[in-house]
Amino acid sequence: MSTVQSVDRALDVLEALADQGGEAGLSEIAARTGLPYGTIHRLLQALLSRGYVRQESDRRYALGGALVRLGGAAERMVGVWAQPYLERMVALSGETANLAVLEGDFVVYVAQAASPRRLRLFAEVGRRVLPHSTAVGKVLLADRPDAADILARTGLPRRTEHTITTVEAMLAELDAVRSRGYAMDFGEEELGVHCLAVPVRDGGRVIAGMSISGPVERIEALDREELAEGMRKIAADFGQDVSPSR
Repeated sequence: MSTVQSVDRALDVLEALADQGGEAGLSEIAARTGLPYGTIHRLLQALLSRGYVRQESDRRYALGGALVRLGGAAERMVGVWAQPYLERMVALSGETANLAVLEGDFVVYVAQAASPRRLRLFAEVGRRVLPHSTAVGKVLLADRPDAADILARTGLPRRTEHTITTVEAMLAELDAVRSRGYAMDFGEEELGVHCLAVPVRDGGRVIAGMSISGPVERIEALDREELAEGMRKIAADFGQDVSPSR
């Protein structure tokens, strides 16, 4: 293999592991990538030596700790890139805007632009929450074929009296999110706070969610469909900006 081809295929292997939830056997990687077993084995040996992959006791392969440093740096950069787009959302809505990603079973807030209003809401950057009770979590789950598995693992704990707490009800909610193109949180994470979120796509894949949040009265006074349409346009612009095919 040429050097460029080797790099390309090594990235295919890492993405295959990520698509399998971070861990996979040789046959699963082969099925995902279409690469010969011998090629995969050579690539895995190189990745193992650098700590980007590790081998478990059952001989399955998993993403390695060396990726944490890269992921942390990339996450910080995405937050920087997102800032002007979040500020556009603040200008559109008058409310605080957030960018969040799904890490494992948790939503992690990675960037924020604050509302200029005196009474404003904050989701601390770096905060981790379960996805079922937040609008941004719903748009992230709606793109995941394993959403039911994630929900089963988290157990959907009740955050407020409005929290959806059954897998069946949440799956129905995710169907509605996919249909309308945005998600709502009606005080499901915090009483008195409503949020609207839209997906950020890298091509067809949802890589993040953008949301606005504010007091119930202010959010409900906005034209929801018009706001969602404007937010989708901003999120699409951001997705195009960070897309590797750009």
